[in-house]
Amino acid sequence: MTDLTIPQPKPAPWLGNLPDIDAQTPIQSMMQLVREYGPLMRLDFPIGRVLMLSSQELANEVCDETRFAKKVHASLQQLRAIGGDGLFTAYNDEPNWGKAHRILMPAFGPMGLRDMFEPMLDIAEQMLTRWERFGPQVELDAAEQMTRLTLDTIALCGFDYRFNSFYQDELHPFVDAMMSSLTEAGIRSRRPPFINKLRKKAARQFDKDTELLYGVSDQLIAERRKRPVDKPDLLNRMLEAVDPVTGERLSDENIRYQMVTFLIAGHETTSGLLSFALYFLLNNPEALHKAQAQVDEVLGESLPSLEQLSQLRYIEQILMETLRLWPTAPAFAVSPREQTLLAGKYPITPRDVLMVMLPMLHRDPQVWGDDADAFRPERFDPELEKALPPNAWKPFGNGMRACIGRPFAMQEAMLVLSMLLQRFDVSAVDPDYQLQIKETLTLKPEGFRIRVRRRQNQPQRWAGAVATPQEKPATASGAQVESSAEGVPLWVLYGSNTGSAESFARRISEDAARNGFAARCHSLDEQAGSLPTDGPVILLSASYEGEPPDNARRFVDWLAAQPEGSLQGVRYAVFGCGNRQWASTYQAIPQKLEDCLQQAGAEALLPRAEADANADFFATFDGWYRGLWPALAEACGIEAAAQAPSISVQASTQSRCSALNQPHMQLAQVLDNRELVASATATNAPDGRKRHVQLALPDGMTYQTGDYLTVLPSNPQAQVQRVLRRFGLTADTRLSADAVPGFWNAAHSLGDLLSHYLELAQPASHQQLQQLSAATRCPPEKAELDALLVPEAFQHKVAQQHVSVLDLLERVPGCELPLADYLAMLPPLRPRQYSISSAPQQHPGQCSLTLSVMQGAAWSGQGDFFGVASNW
Repeated sequence: MTDLTIPQPKPAPWLGNLPDIDAQTPIQSMMQLVREYGPLMRLDFPIGRVLMLSSQELANEVCDETRFAKKVHASLQQLRAIGGDGLFTAYNDEPNWGKAHRILMPAFGPMGLRDMFEPMLDIAEQMLTRWERFGPQVELDAAEQMTRLTLDTIALCGFDYRFNSFYQDELHPFVDAMMSSLTEAGIRSRRPPFINKLRKKAARQFDKDTELLYGVSDQLIAERRKRPVDKPDLLNRMLEAVDPVTGERLSDENIRYQMVTFLIAGHETTSGLLSFALYFLLNNPEALHKAQAQVDEVLGESLPSLEQLSQLRYIEQILMETLRLWPTAPAFAVSPREQTLLAGKYPITPRDVLMVMLPMLHRDPQVWGDDADAFRPERFDPELEKALPPNAWKPFGNGMRACIGRPFAMQEAMLVLSMLLQRFDVSAVDPDYQLQIKETLTLKPEGFRIRVRRRQNQPQRWAGAVATPQEKPATASGAQVESSAEGVPLWVLYGSNTGSAESFARRISEDAARNGFAARCHSLDEQAGSLPTDGPVILLSASYEGEPPDNARRFVDWLAAQPEGSLQGVRYAVFGCGNRQWASTYQAIPQKLEDCLQQAGAEALLPRAEADANADFFATFDGWYRGLWPALAEACGIEAAAQAPSISVQASTQSRCSALNQPHMQLAQVLDNRELVASATATNAPDGRKRHVQLALPDGMTYQTGDYLTVLPSNPQAQVQRVLRRFGLTADTRLSADAVPGFWNAAHSLGDLLSHYLELAQPASHQQLQQLSAATRCPPEKAELDALLVPEAFQHKVAQQHVSVLDLLERVPGCELPLADYLAMLPPLRPRQYSISSAPQQHPGQCSLTLSVMQGAAWSGQGDFFGVASNW
């Protein structure tokens, strides 16, 4: 190419610019060269030449996927010896990339991330509990601790496997092998092939590291095949899922490549992100104070829930600003699809490598100002973030080859950082520590050591599961669903790669019959060519980098070509799924669907709705869904169905565990249950009463150090009696009606139902508060409830104080909510998890729990709070 005018450090004979790059800190060396030679720079190496790009203007140009595509550059080519045609190292035209991407994408959609929340919480709790037990004098290497955390998290979330890193003195050998192989790949990428061939010792070590990485992956696969589990995690998707396009499964070889890819990429970059974030917070006290204040306001003293993470906007801004300054994957490369001009004047060809240097792109003064080197999370305030020019912030790569695990990494980082700030005051061991960067192919702080001290007035927490909303199980992906009921035709069409829009569509379809409709549910592409006029059409879709989902492309193309007035008689509603972090393409396809439908003369039954995966995603759908059936009923001239289900509680031989969808739980004998810290002395204990519980495990049940025991409890009788008093009933009351929801059939009486099947203390939702208001005739009491519906009041006076529906019913005795409606508001009783405090070698066949009894004044101000399991 003719690039003589592109600035370049003077190359050395034979070696080119290799002497300009420090072998230990190549990224930092190139950053310094960019400062000297500008945002477009040429570097020559023995293996070829590279153009380094570091301005938003140039990055925006090469992020255009119609002109440029990912380049598997020299470092990634070296990693293909480990990752093969896995997602990270595959060439663009390799079939396994598309196949694996389509199979694995749903795991990282909102539904998949919700399933991963509790395992994430599990590992975070392990780390923080370990820190707490060490005490404030112990020095902790931040990067090493975060590596343990993130390795265990991806293994448990993705593969249901425990490395138990926090129960070992040394890091798992996988980590050393990974670090060694990443470093060697970087070294090889900058040296000519004949030099690499002479490095025999390094080659033997690289082969040894590769063998160990494969061995760990093969072990996880063998364990799963030996002991299958019924869960849609990454490993089961790899082993069992079928690509919707080719109809093929992943080969065993490709599964191995994907396993290594996820184990490395799924933990290495996130550990660096969390380590850098801690460093920046300790060096910016104002940001640290602001972060802890938000955590205290949102979380209080409770373990986080998935819904609360979306309220921690400043924590997210801290992480985004951290990734701006030190993106842990510091570069990505592209090449032009055909010969073209870069910046309108530099000829380039598909053979050229264009490397986007992210740390310098993220310091472009034209975008970030003169203080671009300063840590300032306020840069990502929502309005300022929206105003950023396109492709100014790219820590997860670009386009279809961007990091598939971005939502996973951000959810994990937000959870861990918020829990850490909630529980501890953190300080640097060396107050004068200056940031040192350790480079492999990724970046992380080196030598950064911290101490942690429990914050004042923060009681110790027991390790427990956090309730997350449960969706109805979806029909097998891709299958067409038809309602068997008679009624008005309803067409439910979805475009979905991650499964969220499809799951919502199937929920609508499953509920259609009892609302007077006969539903057909399938992908948008299956409807390409026509839209029916014999009933409403519901369209649910996401966008992917501004493009339609894989199963909606043909439909979108067809719809865009429809002339004006051609779809008169079609009545529709559009629901869009998206993530505002992709600001330039947020809701692009749902918006396009609506625009095309309107232009072609179709009639909207509801305003288009937008669900943001970075906010209250599921609540947005629920709010839209509440208005869907009344709108459809009115449009079709049918009577709206009653929304509250009728209740029937009958004697049944069905076990409680099966009824609550916990079929794998078994009975265990309690051998000992004694108080360690009694009530009389509890006021002087840091967390009140403690108990020791010894259990005999069922035959065949074993555990390992670090495991958790899942307990299915019953509600405290004091809470049950509150419900009975409020409705003026007794425990032996029998209920009967039609259309019984599943698990309620297992209860024998109202008292049985309240004691063993329902969550009584679940905080009230905004929707439930609206239902209570609608059922209240007394004007003063109705006004009291309506005042709580104001978003700020609801957040501070209901959500944060954990006010339950029962609390509200006791406050407004004039509320005439039927018992059936109240019971329908309560989710099924969920199991709780406790960390096992014994070792399996101590008493084989037994395990022990050491737990705090959760009891005290309720945050709602009404009576006492009783922990469901700890008081059982």
